[in-house]
Amino acid sequence: MAIVYLSLGSNIGDRLGYLQQATSLLKATPGISVVATSSFYETEPWQMDSENWFVNAIVQISTTLSPEKLLSECLRIETQLGRKRDESGNYIDRTLDIDILFYDNLIMHNESLTIPHQHFHKRAFLLVPMLEIAQDFVHPLFKKTVSQLYDELENPEMVVLYGTRV
Repeated sequence: MAIVYLSLGSNIGDRLGYLQQATSLLKATPGISVVATSSFYETEPWQMDSENWFVNAIVQISTTLSPEKLLSECLRIETQLGRKRDESGNYIDRTLDIDILFYDNLIMHNESLTIPHQHFHKRAFLLVPMLEIAQDFVHPLFKKTVSQLYDELENPEMVVLYGTRV
């Protein structure tokens, strides 16, 4: 079984509720077991023009699904919970965003999926919750732990602990 780290984020509607529902839907998906979850964090939007702050969390899962099948299941859950996408590819407000951050130590890049997530090391809203559940995880490209990557952030944006675990 592969160990995978997913990021969950929401910035419209019942933000906390969407993350909780997404976690429940992940648990109910054949081939996926939720291993650990971070606390919830409230963060400013990153590289998008919105006044709506995000609630973010990291979920560690074990899975028998391939990366492509896992992506398909994540997209299904996003759609089920009302996610609308901007056809131009711009960042817009969303009920739910699920990103595959890491899939074991896999490195892959194709038209639909890049693993590890290309911006992970630049985003405090991903690094801070990841510190909670996997601070010693080593990034397969940079060969640095999550703790080391966090220490190297040039401009860590504000990350506020929002509440309890997913």
